[in-house]
Amino acid sequence: MTIGFFDSGIGGLTVLEESLRRLPAQDYLYMADTLHVPYGTKPQEDVKSYILETVEMMMAEGLEALVVACNTATSIAVSELRERYALPIVGMEPAVKPAVEMNRATGKRVLVFATPLTLQMPKYYALVSRVDDGGIVDSLPLPELVHYCEDLQFDERIMSDYFRDKLSGYNLNEYGIVVLGCTHYPFYTNILRQILPSHIQIVNGNAGTIRRLSALLSRYGVAGGRGSGKVKFMCSSGDPAYIDKMRKALDFLYESNS
Repeated sequence: MTIGFFDSGIGGLTVLEESLRRLPAQDYLYMADTLHVPYGTKPQEDVKSYILETVEMMMAEGLEALVVACNTATSIAVSELRERYALPIVGMEPAVKPAVEMNRATGKRVLVFATPLTLQMPKYYALVSRVDDGGIVDSLPLPELVHYCEDLQFDERIMSDYFRDKLSGYNLNEYGIVVLGCTHYPFYTNILRQILPSHIQIVNGNAGTIRRLSALLSRYGVAGGRGSGKVKFMCSSGDPAYIDKMRKALDFLYESNS
């Protein structure tokens, strides 16, 4: 079977890499909407039309499951995608609930990094309102970070300076967990570990998303993979250079997480 992974750019590769580790007997199609990346700074209705159009392109490839590997896209379009297509569809949400549960006994706060559009969505407010009964969650928009990631800007000095500037107004001793609420952001986990105090844990929703995918595949009776972890890359612009960029970015993740 083929499992589709969709994102505006290379961010969803962090989720795909998790799936390749946990579900290696599947085959994958990865689609990046390069015509419209990034989503997180664009109007909601425009982004929704981009998502529906690009997923339609993916469905022509004969998918048997779909992962919307983008928090922003999930908030905007996952409900409509589930109405349109009769196959397992898994979305993303920032890992706020597990972060709050992990921090409940420590008295520390939770800091969520996300795109401006994710933080503006009712789905995000509803999530925080539902799980944050102690008022310990703060949110930090990082609109530039997707651009850095899309440029494969992983220089330690440049990115450390960027994060230090963004965090300069925060007393990090008050925080116990940083949530990476955009799938692009885990590309910077190792750099963040070097600049954040050692007591701060860094979490994202990727592992939980792939656990949900695995459970959903079992429920649909398609859990037993017959593939070999092969990945086909596509992008909405059809740009061969971007296909090469995606391969390089996935290799970077393998090296970073090995």
